[in-house]
Amino acid sequence: MKKCIVNSGILLTSALAALFLGGCSGSCLKCESGVSLAEGELLQPAKTITLPNKYNSPDGMTIGKDGNIYIAMNNVGDQSYPAKICTISPSDEITLFSDLPAHPKTGKVSPLGIVFGSDGNLYVADNQTFVTEERNLSRLLRVNVENGKAKGVDVVATGLNMANGLSAFGDYIVVNDTNIDPGYPLTSGTYRFTIQQLDKGPVNVSGVGDPNLIVQLKTQNKDHQVGANGVAYDKAGNMFVCNFGDAEIWKTTFKANGNVDSFEVLCKGQGMVCVDGLQIDEAGLLWTADFLGNAIASICPDCGEVTIVAKNKPGDGSNGMDAPSECISRGNKVYVSNIDLTYGPNTGDEIHTMTVYELP
Repeated sequence: MKKCIVNSGILLTSALAALFLGGCSGSCLKCESGVSLAEGELLQPAKTITLPNKYNSPDGMTIGKDGNIYIAMNNVGDQSYPAKICTISPSDEITLFSDLPAHPKTGKVSPLGIVFGSDGNLYVADNQTFVTEERNLSRLLRVNVENGKAKGVDVVATGLNMANGLSAFGDYIVVNDTNIDPGYPLTSGTYRFTIQQLDKGPVNVSGVGDPNLIVQLKTQNKDHQVGANGVAYDKAGNMFVCNFGDAEIWKTTFKANGNVDSFEVLCKGQGMVCVDGLQIDEAGLLWTADFLGNAIASICPDCGEVTIVAKNKPGDGSNGMDAPSECISRGNKVYVSNIDLTYGPNTGDEIHTMTVYELP
């Protein structure tokens, strides 16, 4: 048996595309049309990008229309440097894109998820729980973009506790709050806003019962009470949410009026210890980072079959992943953010890296 991953750089013929989008019936049609890995085979790093101290603890990523990867440099590993948004060019050159405003109470900003909205602006989840113990200080920021350049930053939502993954579909922006209610089992969930809402000024959210909170998760794993993390929309408007501690990815479908129709587990475990950031490539395949397992995985969005693509023991990131928090595919390469936090089996260090894999 072979498990397969899809190379987002492949141009599909109409016949193959029809097969690819046809869903699963018995065996996984998506997996049959991808780039195959033999059972148990793992990719080895093709490149390590060593980051300067001023750009450390990389996390959320998104790909712009210019072909650059936009990345949140959280800088929690060396907080003497303010956090930034940078770009990674097709030749892997790292350039500053935008500074971010510090929170007026903490004097820090702590970006995780990022995504471009339909308005062309870049939205950023500011997770204040990395820099303070006071709850509900996290924010949603908007980097205003004109002619490809950052032109100021606005605060568009407040009241989040642990702002994390971001995604966009149509005029919707969604953001995960990883810790809404810390009582066991941990409650977390996904807030959804329209760009028109956010344009009117900061939207203040209030947790359970808030009309913008469209789905909720309960994390059962007592050892890792970490909830909704990565989130991603597919091209059909289905939304996928990672439940970090329980190593689950949930699939959400919607009615024509935008209300939630179904919210069900797509996959759980299958070699994943946890699921952190989440991305969907051009061919529709899900990609997630396993922070606790030092691994990345691809998942069929129809049947939930998981393929562990790369994995290594905890280390310093000089030859492999180091507490990976997100991965994203660009062409035949997969870029991995090594956030390098001390948690679980991982220990933070002074080496800051990203790991790059080439798909076969």
